[in-house]
Amino acid sequence: MNDARPPAPEPSAPSSPATGDASNRATVLRRTKILAFIVLILLAAGAARTVVSRMSNNRVLEDGTAERAKVYVKVATPTTGGAGQTLSLPGTLQGFVQSPISARASGYLRRWYKDIGSRVEKGELLAEIETPEIDQQLSQAIAARAQAAASLDLARSTVARWESLRTKDAVSQQELEEKRSGNVQAAANLAAADANVERLRQLEGFKRIVAPFAGVITRRNVDTGDLIDAGSNGGRALFQLAQTDPLRVYVNVPQTYSQLVKPGQKVVVTQAELRGRTFEGEVARTAASIDTTTRTMQIEVALPNRDGSLLPGAFVQVALPLQANATGLTIPTTALLIRGEGIRVAAVDERGRVHLKPIRIGRNYGEMVEVMSGVTGSEKLVLNPSDSLAEGDEVTIALATDAKAGTALGKDAP
Repeated sequence: MNDARPPAPEPSAPSSPATGDASNRATVLRRTKILAFIVLILLAAGAARTVVSRMSNNRVLEDGTAERAKVYVKVATPTTGGAGQTLSLPGTLQGFVQSPISARASGYLRRWYKDIGSRVEKGELLAEIETPEIDQQLSQAIAARAQAAASLDLARSTVARWESLRTKDAVSQQELEEKRSGNVQAAANLAAADANVERLRQLEGFKRIVAPFAGVITRRNVDTGDLIDAGSNGGRALFQLAQTDPLRVYVNVPQTYSQLVKPGQKVVVTQAELRGRTFEGEVARTAASIDTTTRTMQIEVALPNRDGSLLPGAFVQVALPLQANATGLTIPTTALLIRGEGIRVAAVDERGRVHLKPIRIGRNYGEMVEVMSGVTGSEKLVLNPSDSLAEGDEVTIALATDAKAGTALGKDAP
């Protein structure tokens, strides 16, 4: 019987080295292509990001440059009339009555009774002077008056006797007239002696230095034992007396505003040391003339000082309210552009372009100035214009409101 056996498999042929190298090279090539593709994609993404970033930065730079290239300005419109202006001027407080107290009689100061800061009433004793020379002169004058009185009595009795003798024709008429003349002379001598005695008695009364009015002693220049010379020219003043209620304030008003200040006008006085306090006074009188040296008019302000807060000699500020001009235009002083060709203002039109306009100014109120010609009242004037601002420049109006100046600023900025 034949055995049915499957044929034995033929052994496989072994792979060649060349085939393995080719497979490896294909794998490496494929991986290299994939890696190169990925790198290209990353490079393309980086380049795209760089381009986009640069474009964005360019747009931001252009926008910033355009924004910074704009000139922003604040504007104000001229105002008509208004509530008036207040003129502030310096002044010095003075006593309503202020006088040096001098001696009328010469001598030595016996005693003083009032010192600086003392409030005195009219007629109150301030000091006493010892006057030995005047005392002796008064005694001598009284004795001379007694002599004159005795001489008058003798002359009267003599005239009486001679008149009785004349009736008996014992003396001549000429002799009687001589005796009558002697009587008249004796009467005149007595009257002169009486006048001299009265003068010296009046001079004796000046030994007592009294206050001529109620006030405050602001200065004492003497002490006990000082030699006092009579009169205000040759001798020094004993005391300085000032009436402190009310006070006077003398103010020099510039000629420009002299026509606006009238007697009876109310004013406000302030002192830097008295913060938060104001004192109301009144224009008492004006000089009604302009000083040719200073071109100012002096005015006097009466200022009540019942509580004594204000001291004579203090420096104060006097605010004079001035009546507004109903038809005049005023603009802020910061809108003025002063150049070699004159005073100008920079007006901004509807398109945002600048036009330089020459103006003629009037009164200067400090923060505001009066405009006589050059503007109509509807312009938008640039505040604080730069020196480089020129005709036709483009500007942008900033949004703001100037409440202090009372003027409307640009509210229609784009």
